[in-house]
Amino acid sequence: MRAATLRTHARSQVVVSAMGLGCAQMGNLYRVMTHAEAFGAFDAAREAGLRYFDTAPFQGFTRSERRLGTLLTDLPRDGFALSTKVGRLMRPDPTIGEEEDGYVMPLPFRPVYDYTHDGVMRAFEDSQQRLGIPCPDILYVHDIGRVTHGDRHAVYWEQLTAGGGFDALARLRSEGSVKAIGLGVNEWEIIAAAIEVADLDICLLAGRYTLLEQDSLALMDDCARRGIGLVLAGAFNSGILAGGGQYNYRAAPEDITARVAALRSACSEAGVSLQAAALQFPLAHPAALSVVVGAHDAAQVRTNVAWFEESIPPGFWGGLKARGLIAEAVPVPA
Repeated sequence: MRAATLRTHARSQVVVSAMGLGCAQMGNLYRVMTHAEAFGAFDAAREAGLRYFDTAPFQGFTRSERRLGTLLTDLPRDGFALSTKVGRLMRPDPTIGEEEDGYVMPLPFRPVYDYTHDGVMRAFEDSQQRLGIPCPDILYVHDIGRVTHGDRHAVYWEQLTAGGGFDALARLRSEGSVKAIGLGVNEWEIIAAAIEVADLDICLLAGRYTLLEQDSLALMDDCARRGIGLVLAGAFNSGILAGGGQYNYRAAPEDITARVAALRSACSEAGVSLQAAALQFPLAHPAALSVVVGAHDAAQVRTNVAWFEESIPPGFWGGLKARGLIAEAVPVPA
């Protein structure tokens, strides 16, 4: 598989590249990304043939959408696929600090959760303005779920269901404002719940179907049966599979560290980069459309592409199953 390989979602006819560029870093995730770095990463992605870009209003408190839109509007509209998200309204707030929710120097707009019909419509209109693109290809509901919202989950879930949030998504799709609708979340369980009550096309799942964990396999299989596509982000599980020490945005616990060490050992014996295995593994599932990876600069984009395209011996994946390092039932790359 090449990073530039184009893949079409049958139901919506959305076309994405096998690797996509996640643009949270354009919002200064964890550190400042200069304009030169942002433009360089974008240009490197284009040179590598990447044609799918994912952003969100929350990323940099609108900075990511603004930066990405500036870059994309110089291109022919049929030359890329774009996804953004709803679920938060970005309200002007001069009290925004120098670092909020992991974003450094965020723009002065406070995120306010709103999953109602009117909230979804307003958030979408705001994104159209920031991006300069009236019809993004995919619209995801961002960060809904019990882990995200705790005691408030029932309130926000009701906004999406009885409050008309899902109806607003369906309306935008039927009007042709977007081609596909879904969720963009870190919790596979909420996707399983959502596809029972809403007609979704494509969902973005971050960190829950990776080389490190496959508890979401039943969901993946169900989505494949229903024709629902999955964009898979967080393939490095917040960095632990790329040589870092974080898992799920915090220091990795001992059991995770031990499992990663075993994976690294197996990769070393086979002459395979752990990062290459992590990026190539998720796309083997028939429900998977694209693996979305972030990057801070052009060099990181090129490195990610090289890992994605690295040659891996045919027997490698069976060896991981034999050691119990990946689930026996998961599909693996040919």
